[in-house]
Amino acid sequence: MKIAALQMVSATSVQANLDAARALLEQAAREGAELAALPEYFCLMGKRDTDKLEVREAPGEGAVQRFLSDAARELGLWVVGGTLPLAAGDDAHVRNTCMVYRPDGERAARYDKIHLFKFDNGREQYDESRVIERGAQPVVFDVTSRDGHAWRFGMSVCYDLRFPELYRSLAADVLLVPSAFTYVTGQAHWELLLRARAVENLAFVVAPAQGGQHENGRRTWGHSMVVDPWGVVLAQREAGAGVVFAELDAARQAQVRSQLPALEHRVL
Repeated sequence: MKIAALQMVSATSVQANLDAARALLEQAAREGAELAALPEYFCLMGKRDTDKLEVREAPGEGAVQRFLSDAARELGLWVVGGTLPLAAGDDAHVRNTCMVYRPDGERAARYDKIHLFKFDNGREQYDESRVIERGAQPVVFDVTSRDGHAWRFGMSVCYDLRFPELYRSLAADVLLVPSAFTYVTGQAHWELLLRARAVENLAFVVAPAQGGQHENGRRTWGHSMVVDPWGVVLAQREAGAGVVFAELDAARQAQVRSQLPALEHRVL
């Protein structure tokens, strides 16, 4: 199964970001991908955290969700919609939500980011809980590829990557990690954590990321990549907008899981 991880450098205009995302999705479709995944915050990297509140959508309604549905249907792709802001329990917060759409344009899954990022090194400060209401439920969905193989995909977003118990609970063949890692934390931990989640779950990891200097002044790490179940990086893109392609090889995964049946040896 050919998949595409889409790297963006999203700006402060929703429409400009949708136009950029559409071009990347079209490239993925032209080159034969069956599933294409956008990064976290693909539709908006605002000047302020509260900008998310101004563009939040109700579930099943809104320009960003229509964009994702239309792109999936028109391009014949499974589309993983990075994240977009959905209405939360009060007017001061949003859910940071990943939506997945089938090639017929119907929604297949919704995941609300569970773990909320907080970081302060004296120079940069982030606290997602100020504007984001956390989710609570792990989510998986199934895809039958063109060759007839059934794949189980497990959903996560960015900071979730630091919590291995989430990935254990997913029991998936492919782990999705749309992200917007900071440059500092990404340089230190991004590849390390992605490869660890792949190895310990004997799963493919697909990690589309924000990657570059943004209009709002933020710098993200990039290095969108796909990792195989043995921890091998199959493909990656260091910086700038673009598409990372890789083949998910079911036979290779079966071989690795047979040779090292660690998932069968779990005790706790």
